[in-house]
Amino acid sequence: MLAFIGLGSNLEGPRKQINTALSSLEDLREVEVLKISSFYQSKPLFGMTGPDYLNVVCKIETRLGALDLLSKCQLIENNQHRIREIRWGSRTIDLDILLYGDEVISTEELSVPHPEINKRNFVLLPLFEIEPELELPVFGKLKGLVAKVESSSITKL
Repeated sequence: MLAFIGLGSNLEGPRKQINTALSSLEDLREVEVLKISSFYQSKPLFGMTGPDYLNVVCKIETRLGALDLLSKCQLIENNQHRIREIRWGSRTIDLDILLYGDEVISTEELSVPHPEINKRNFVLLPLFEIEPELELPVFGKLKGLVAKVESSSITKL
């Protein structure tokens, strides 16, 4: 199954945190990392305080089911000391399953496509970089979403 994962960090060496998480994904025998976007730098959401974020999106091929993939992503976060205290708050690492094939999943544990994907320039722009012709379930063509998203507050590094 093809899937896309968004990774973000703004604490304890964000570039190192993302690279460590990508290495952890590559170490999973049920996952092959196919493409990785450039790094993108953006401000915290909703005026939250904290350092700027770094974000990337990776395209993977996986033999894991969606919930098993989520479990592996959360294990990577836990191994990198992710603390969940404040929603949208600063974090060492965040891994979000953005897309899982063409599936639409809505459970208590997982929503795919990611429900905020259409509003997140730090997801749409790196996703567009690695897969510009992508059509997202529910949301439609990626090109159309990118055209509508604000991009002056994000920097490709």
